[in-house]
Amino acid sequence: MRGIVGVFPELDATVEAVEELKKLRLGDVTIYTPTPRHEFEDVIKHPPSVVRRYTLIGALLGCTFGYWIPIWISDYWPLVVGGKPIASWVPYTIISFELMVLIGSLATVLGLFIHAGIPRITHTVGYDPRFSDGDFGIWVECRPDEQEQVRRVLREKGAAEVSGDR
Repeated sequence: MRGIVGVFPELDATVEAVEELKKLRLGDVTIYTPTPRHEFEDVIKHPPSVVRRYTLIGALLGCTFGYWIPIWISDYWPLVVGGKPIASWVPYTIISFELMVLIGSLATVLGLFIHAGIPRITHTVGYDPRFSDGDFGIWVECRPDEQEQVRRVLREKGAAEVSGDR
């Protein structure tokens, strides 16, 4: 699908353009900034990240394995000491906690890589090297019949340059 990219030298103009494009619902909007800015977070209003589910599932799996593996080993190779139970959960709590942290953190990194699209094999559409130097950019993916309206909105809000990209 085709789209339009707008280059903005100022933050406020970029935020206003994104607000206007969101109101018109013309297409998917991608914002490029030289640094993270909280103003865009307020405008975009993303839902909570799904990466936290990876953390929860990984932590629960780590906790389960942290108890299951030592108990299985104790039952498979029993070592009776002083009449104590062979499989007691108390000494395995430390192992369980450590595996919970380890597998939970690895699952978090995996979820981050999956949902962030790392590594990116293809070229990012709409990106311009100026967006890393200090300018802000807006890429709007839209149909051909909506392109003129997107161009008009970007120019009205103060875009220094508006061009079509593929």
